[in-house]
Amino acid sequence: MLKRVIDICLSAVALIVLLPLLAIVALLVRIDSSGPALFRQERIGKGRKQFTVFKFRTMHHNVDDRLHREAIERAANGVRTEMSNGKRVFKSNEDPRITSIGKFLRASCLDELPQLFNVLRGEMSIVGPRPALGWELAYYKDWHLRRFDVKPGLTGPWQVHRAEAENLDDMLRMDVEYSDSPSVWQDLRLIALTVPAIVRERGGF
Repeated sequence: MLKRVIDICLSAVALIVLLPLLAIVALLVRIDSSGPALFRQERIGKGRKQFTVFKFRTMHHNVDDRLHREAIERAANGVRTEMSNGKRVFKSNEDPRITSIGKFLRASCLDELPQLFNVLRGEMSIVGPRPALGWELAYYKDWHLRRFDVKPGLTGPWQVHRAEAENLDDMLRMDVEYSDSPSVWQDLRLIALTVPAIVRERGGF
């Protein structure tokens, strides 16, 4: 109950304070490329129930998700690719599908801000596991499914500590450990660590 109260208060205040920024970002997305400002996608939440997640669109309209699927497969196998700056990642912002403004939105994580509406609606929490795509479950082991015991989050253990993960198994272990012992204090710690993590890990995972 306390977690839900915190989610409602933080998301409501954030949406009010950030409303001008949300409007500016939406306008920039529309100017930069054709298509809607918001991107809607079906994700898997608590109890493995589907819900529609909201994000600012960072890719050209109506492109396929083949490269993302390949990135998850690489993560599952622990195989990284090298970016032009020498950084080795599973998924990179050097993707021809990503728009000019989309690269900035992803690096700064501003594309995630519309998920505050998901938090306010009760589908997500401020802190929790990354909301999963349905097809990703094909790579899950039985114990990975414990991550669905709690609501997915706007930020969470994987988002903060992803540099420590060598493969998909490591990423999901972080989520499962969080799901097994959630606490308000841990949430506050992860919130505090989110901005430094964004600055440190910008450019892909």
